[in-house]
Amino acid sequence: MARYDAVSRRNLLIGASAVGTMGALGSLSPAFATAPKLGTQVAPFYRFKIGDFEATIVTDGPLPLGDPHKNFNGLSAAEMDKQLTDNFLPLSNAVLQQNALVVNTGDKLIVFDTGMGSLTLFGPTTGRLMSSLKLAGIDPKDVDAVVMTHAHIDHCGGCMADDGSRHFPNAEYFITQADYDFWTDETKVPSEFKVFLDTARKNLQPNKDRMHFIKDGEEILPGVHAILAPGHTVGHTVFMINSGMDSLCYIGDLAHHPVLLLEKPLTEFMYDTDAKQSAKSRVRVLNMLAEGRTRLLAYHFAWPGIGHVAKQGDGFRYYPEEMTLIPLSPT
Repeated sequence: MARYDAVSRRNLLIGASAVGTMGALGSLSPAFATAPKLGTQVAPFYRFKIGDFEATIVTDGPLPLGDPHKNFNGLSAAEMDKQLTDNFLPLSNAVLQQNALVVNTGDKLIVFDTGMGSLTLFGPTTGRLMSSLKLAGIDPKDVDAVVMTHAHIDHCGGCMADDGSRHFPNAEYFITQADYDFWTDETKVPSEFKVFLDTARKNLQPNKDRMHFIKDGEEILPGVHAILAPGHTVGHTVFMINSGMDSLCYIGDLAHHPVLLLEKPLTEFMYDTDAKQSAKSRVRVLNMLAEGRTRLLAYHFAWPGIGHVAKQGDGFRYYPEEMTLIPLSPT
């Protein structure tokens, strides 16, 4: 055994020496095939099924919110830093995603929320919805319905083009009357939110003759039920989408962050119209989803934003769903 070990070590050293010599010689020769750096990413859409419905998530691009300590309230700096550090998230910039949902029921093609449009309030990475739809093979002219969770700039901002034309020329539009009335009224919108007023007026008012005002509990489209969850805005609404035995809840801005607003769900967000009411809505809906083990899609969670929530201590934990990378059956 000792002789075998010695021979093995000697052969290993000889092999290593040979590799080193070849490496040294190779460094004197030009590379035969240096691959170029590509810089590209995967296509900005993801498809999955909800029962017999085909669902596609498309992106309007990352939305860098900035310092989380200035945007989320109710946690001490040390507590917030621990939550972020424990989840391997940066302390200086909370980057939200914009995961818009498209559902093809077979009879209706429905877009949920429309992104920022041409606004660059949060930088140049937003405004990608129309190009994402194109790459996903979805023609905006085929869209039958545009459903908005609320009237904030990053949810209604892509209804209209800057030239005054409709991005979805054949669609009907759905939103609560409470949100429509609030965000188009200069006497209600705080002056520091003037861009929200201007964006709502630009995108909602030209479509008023096509607008359906959502009521709590209403089946607004086949398989799509509205659940009022106010607080983030006066009429913020989430949508339960059902096909057969399968369900998905599109939660919009019920929670902007999968850690800071879930671990301690009474934490407040600076863009909430009524932060206390928003927290109550968040706890109520998340409890329902956790108890029912219902899938959710969150507009601002890490791409593609689909998963489950479960109770954890005084709050919740988000479990992202594994992406399926095989083609879907069309039936």
